[in-house]
Amino acid sequence: MSSEIPMRVAVVGATGFQGGAVARLLAERHHRVRGLTRRPEADRPPLPGASFLAGDLGVPGDVRRLFAGTTHAFVTMPLVYDEERVEAYARNIAEAALAAGTERLVFNANTRLPLGPTGVAAFETRRLAERVLRDSGVPLVVLRPPVYLDNLFSPWNGPALVDEGVLAYPLPESARTAWLSHRGLAEAALAALTREDLEGRTLDIGGDRALTGRELAAAFGRGLGRAVRYEELDPAVFERGLAQLLGPATAAGVAGIYHYMAGGADPLLMAGDDGVSSEVLGVQPSPVEEWVARQPWQVWSSDAEEPDADLRR
Repeated sequence: MSSEIPMRVAVVGATGFQGGAVARLLAERHHRVRGLTRRPEADRPPLPGASFLAGDLGVPGDVRRLFAGTTHAFVTMPLVYDEERVEAYARNIAEAALAAGTERLVFNANTRLPLGPTGVAAFETRRLAERVLRDSGVPLVVLRPPVYLDNLFSPWNGPALVDEGVLAYPLPESARTAWLSHRGLAEAALAALTREDLEGRTLDIGGDRALTGRELAAAFGRGLGRAVRYEELDPAVFERGLAQLLGPATAAGVAGIYHYMAGGADPLLMAGDDGVSSEVLGVQPSPVEEWVARQPWQVWSSDAEEPDADLRR
């Protein structure tokens, strides 16, 4: 399998931030990208080089149409944490991939997974989806990222960071975290789709270093050229704010990861993997400082005009 040969890739989640980053990189590299969406055409993000089918992951025929004629697939589940729905989505994806003769499917679990059962829906539904895909026999590579840097370029973090030098996030300051950008995820996904001898692998991808909150703030300070301090945000406060945007069920699902981390049962869950995934995939994530320096933080300044909706992440 060679990255020089154009792929036809079904991207599940292409209208989201993670799948969208993967779709953009694939299109940049001249691969053909097809996504499935319930959004009307006017509400879809601009993805030059990608095409979309209207449909739903819960409808087997829609998923088969997405996969028909494609050679590869990248899958990120939507923010759904109901086991029955996630299992149905995974089965529909597996059946469609097998019917299309998919050469390789890369599944983005969207989180690291603790070794044993946790009762946390954000972990257990993704563990379930992995199991369904693996048991189906589709050629599979699983990527388990930690936490995304892009979460910090947002209306919740940007203003306090730019105006006050405060970086607030619902992770314990002591939890070493290999923060990864969406672009870093995309680069890992492209490698996972194209490199030889990866079928069956599960990789804990991440950034170039695992940082405590204080170290993350220092890296932001270097990227911004100003003093930055880390502030632990109470996961319950984070969940309440998220509920106003996404609704209580989705917010509870997302926040479950942070409640778990706050409990201290697995403090290294989001840490690095000693360079294993970088070596296997042949990618080297950019340092946090470089990512920070590339972002247009001025849009969050209290002196700036109201940010354009396209910049909200």
